Amino acid sequence: MRTGAGVVTERTALGDPGSYTHAVRLLERQDELDALHQALQGAATGHGTGIALTGESGAGKSALVDAVLDTGSGLRLLRAHCDPLSTPRPLGPFRDLAADGALPPLRSGEGVLLAEVCEQVYEALRTEPTVLVVEDLHWADAATTEVLGFVARRVEAMPLVLLVSYRDTEIGPRHPARSLLGDFARREGLRTLPLAPLSAAGVADLVEGTGLDAVRVHELTGGNPFFVTEVAKEPELPLPTSVRDAVLARTAEVDGADFEVLQLVATAPDRLDDRVLPALGVDLPTLRRVDRTALLVRTTGGLVFRHELARQSIESTIPPGGGPGLHARLLDALEQLEPRDPAVLTHHAVGARDATRAARYAREAADEAIRAGAHSEAAAFLEIALDHLDGAGAAERAALLLDLAYQQYMTSRLGVAIANTRATFPLWEEAGDRAGLSAAHTAVSMYEYYSARRRQAEAHADQAAEIAAGADTPLLYAQARAARAYLAYMRSDPALAQDYLDQAAAVAAREHDGALALRSRLFSAINALAVGTGDARTRLVAETEEARSTGHDELASTGYSNIAYLDVEQGRLRSAERTLETSLPFAAERDIPICRHWQTAVRSRLNLAQGHWSAALEDAGTVLDSDGMPLATLWPLLITGLVPLRRGEQVDTTYLDAAWALADRIDEPVRRLAVLSAVAEWCWTTGQPDARVCEPPVADLLGSPDDPTAIWAAGNLALWLRRLGRLDQVPDGVRVAAAEPHRLALEGRAAEAAAWWNLAGDPFAEAMALADSPDPEDALRAVRQLDRLGAVGTADRLRGDLRGRGIGTVPQRPRTSTLANPAGLTNRQLDVARLVARGHSNAEIGARLFISPKTVEHHVSAVLTKCGLPSRRAIVVQASELGFD
Repeated sequence: MRTGAGVVTERTALGDPGSYTHAVRLLERQDELDALHQALQGAATGHGTGIALTGESGAGKSALVDAVLDTGSGLRLLRAHCDPLSTPRPLGPFRDLAADGALPPLRSGEGVLLAEVCEQVYEALRTEPTVLVVEDLHWADAATTEVLGFVARRVEAMPLVLLVSYRDTEIGPRHPARSLLGDFARREGLRTLPLAPLSAAGVADLVEGTGLDAVRVHELTGGNPFFVTEVAKEPELPLPTSVRDAVLARTAEVDGADFEVLQLVATAPDRLDDRVLPALGVDLPTLRRVDRTALLVRTTGGLVFRHELARQSIESTIPPGGGPGLHARLLDALEQLEPRDPAVLTHHAVGARDATRAARYAREAADEAIRAGAHSEAAAFLEIALDHLDGAGAAERAALLLDLAYQQYMTSRLGVAIANTRATFPLWEEAGDRAGLSAAHTAVSMYEYYSARRRQAEAHADQAAEIAAGADTPLLYAQARAARAYLAYMRSDPALAQDYLDQAAAVAAREHDGALALRSRLFSAINALAVGTGDARTRLVAETEEARSTGHDELASTGYSNIAYLDVEQGRLRSAERTLETSLPFAAERDIPICRHWQTAVRSRLNLAQGHWSAALEDAGTVLDSDGMPLATLWPLLITGLVPLRRGEQVDTTYLDAAWALADRIDEPVRRLAVLSAVAEWCWTTGQPDARVCEPPVADLLGSPDDPTAIWAAGNLALWLRRLGRLDQVPDGVRVAAAEPHRLALEGRAAEAAAWWNLAGDPFAEAMALADSPDPEDALRAVRQLDRLGAVGTADRLRGDLRGRGIGTVPQRPRTSTLANPAGLTNRQLDVARLVARGHSNAEIGARLFISPKTVEHHVSAVLTKCGLPSRRAIVVQASELGFD
């Protein structure tokens, strides 16, 4: 066990962890101690808490954990560290706990999903009151953070204290732990405790009785508890100028051979495995001598430095050129052990500058990471393998690059995925491998499309098919055609899409390829749903569920993504809500961030339509602030511009302009029409013209009325153009082809259109349909409904129109203090409100959402306040009106 600083520690000889005795005196940590003790008490009664301890190296994070755990809480104690390897082992802390018997053995091997590991750890932790400590989160791999996030989101409903520690200066924006730390900052039941340096008074307390000048020590150490403690242990020596000097002072009497043992331990940052000591010539007398330095401790399975700062200090003494020899000694010894850990072997092979073994072990480590769902680590290991692939042929290097690109795509690094896939083209040509070249073009076509470069995507898919046809590889030809069909569907060309899918399905049947047949059927159902074929949605749901049940997770998530997207596009808002309740957790559990990014964008649009504008902005911000597919950002950009416009706030047109540029790049009718509608709404609301909608001929703006995939978007734009006075006479083709609610409105049947939107659950569209009515009473109803939604900017525009028509009974703008604000609900408050509306108790809601009943009650209270409702019963009664049903 590594101990931290801010303590005075007495130790016995090296041995088992149980042989240590600690006389611990924590300084200036009472508030943190109280918070941790309160968490322990809560876990003992079944109420879980998650706490993140953060501070610089030496701030005393481990010492604080030691002090709390030494109190003997009676809870089961599980403690592990993340690996300080250059590329960590996937699931390292949980694998160590399983190896020690603290957790059941983790399932592993082909076909085992990260979601299953999450469930396994969750089940093991919820059975009895437990403290789970995972230290050094700054070294964590992505799979470990996924498991910790899974547990953290459920911690309130578990008898658990989840305690993690990290150095905040070592976790950047792309670090795999960033999302987890965001949860600790935002979610109920989770909190972050920063550990500040010791004050001057604290340093004086720690060096009391040593004869040291406390003011000078505080100036020198900056209050770092570990540094102060090291200085206080050797008060007779001159004051060191750094932690390194303080540590090395402890080794002054160590001879060269024993110092080399310390350097060997420093070269193995995870631990020096006990089993390799004989092979390294490290005997018991040697261990006794190095133990006198008080720098090392023993953990289960090996030796480590008492503190990372101490390890770094010894490591810094290794002379130039000396590191490879130490790593080679360790590598040779570790290769004799079974089972061998490819991640650790990779670390030492790289350090030993042994390219052959580095490439081999990095590939093995990548395969292991992929099986664990740790795509970031898989990509890192594949990069190591590529860097050390000396003497490899062009085809081998190309295949490795293609594998790397796929892992980068899975982790939403589309730019480098495209670059690496393109880099394989000349290699496949050099190797004369036309099949590999076709597969690479098919892969990059989708990466390019998700990057909002449709034309390049189509060119790659067409080229893949041409190459495959020339190479007489029918399956690769069919895969290229299936990819091209998906692009044609998105381009609103359903006939071409179906033609390509028919070709792919024929090959799949002839070659007996079940996976390709499933993909063809699923894409065909998506295409049919886009054009409104009657049973298409039922077919698409069935194919999606088959993909899920047969382990085709990315395909299943693609199915869910398109069901939800088309449901929102075509006004099936409640159906979209149900789909997203299933699909978002699925994408998270199966570690498919690309699909999760898209589905969050769809949910932002759904929330906008349902009048849940704070939730819409919350989701839009998540999409815009995170890495993912640029294609998914169009609606979040529009939402970020439209919500302030409707609320009557200052509007930043930057977002609408960015959406316009993105739609121009994608060049697809549905997306261009959506942006045109947003620009037209801005013109109508502000009264300011915009050449993009005020100058081109209406026919050019609306596009072809024969396009069945774009009739919803075209109908919406037609209504905004009519409000702008640009569509006095609706073309027959537009009116006939329009979707039902738009057709009703264009035919002047405003009340019927409003009723349609009311049933669909879109209160803003309902209000605007009423506003289009020539009946003043309908228009007044529209103003009142918009005010209730918080759309006072839109309502103010209507108020001006009504007064201009001579109507003197126009409602005044409501005061902010008296305005109920159902549009201000967050996503979590919406989740709670929907379950209340379905009749669930607080305990049942807590069990569904993995939060405590007390937290549920807090959310219910917020819902009642924001919606201006008197009781839970009122939520049930007005569920449909508020969009909770």
